[in-house]
Amino acid sequence: MSAQIIAGKTVSDQLRVEMVEEVAALTKQNVIPGLAVVLVGEAPASKVYVGSKEKACQQLGIYSEVHRLAEDTSEAELLHLIEQLNGQASINGILVQLPLPKHINEKAIIDAISVDKDVDGFHPESVGNLTIGDDSLLPCTPAGVIELIKRSGIEISGKHAVVIGRSNIVGKPVAMLLLRENATVTICHSRTANMEQLAKQADILVVAIGKAKAIDSQYVKPGAVVIDVGINRLPDGKLAGDVDFDDCLDSAGFITPVPGGVGPMTITMLMKNTINAAKRANGIGV
Repeated sequence: MSAQIIAGKTVSDQLRVEMVEEVAALTKQNVIPGLAVVLVGEAPASKVYVGSKEKACQQLGIYSEVHRLAEDTSEAELLHLIEQLNGQASINGILVQLPLPKHINEKAIIDAISVDKDVDGFHPESVGNLTIGDDSLLPCTPAGVIELIKRSGIEISGKHAVVIGRSNIVGKPVAMLLLRENATVTICHSRTANMEQLAKQADILVVAIGKAKAIDSQYVKPGAVVIDVGINRLPDGKLAGDVDFDDCLDSAGFITPVPGGVGPMTITMLMKNTINAAKRANGIGV
């Protein structure tokens, strides 16, 4: 029997409908969530992402401003802009589009963003709060993964979750969030000796390794929930995930496609973080 496909677009659209109402209610209280996006240089992919974020803000009624800076902008100039945005009351979230040009230290830039406005969830203090279970703005893609699972009616508590990948952006935080939801979590990575056997024990398998179709049905326990975070461009120009979708379709119970699975959730969760940051800044419970 074929797996049930988890459509990220559908879940994302549901969330956005809820957020439109939430922003409208906040606006009546004179609270307008605001997001500042900073783009350094002309990288085509980054420009597309920034455009998508602008569009999402317009759709939801969130105030947005985009600071487009030249490729040769200095680190000091960028830090000065972040300092200004940190102090700007109309801005609740600051997002610096990565990757940055090589002459700018990404860590220094991330660390300079106020933790209260860290809508990417990358600041060391945000990561610390996530780890110890304190309230914080959550990294968007991992938070989107949890939302997808929950809104598909899948119970996480008590399940064995296996995460393949240990990046700071997805692997580690998604493992922490699964742990927070009371899953038993195993993390696999490039040095894991018996990855196939471990993956095959997973009730929930989350894959984020950045290698096209690396995980096939040999890694999937029958009926497992398979969440594919990868997005890779194949030689023919098509997009593929880290999971061999077609091969796993008959063994998985639930599976996310690429594109159209986790992808649509990332910007939606960024919007959610911006709204939550605005609520916190105005003493409104999240």
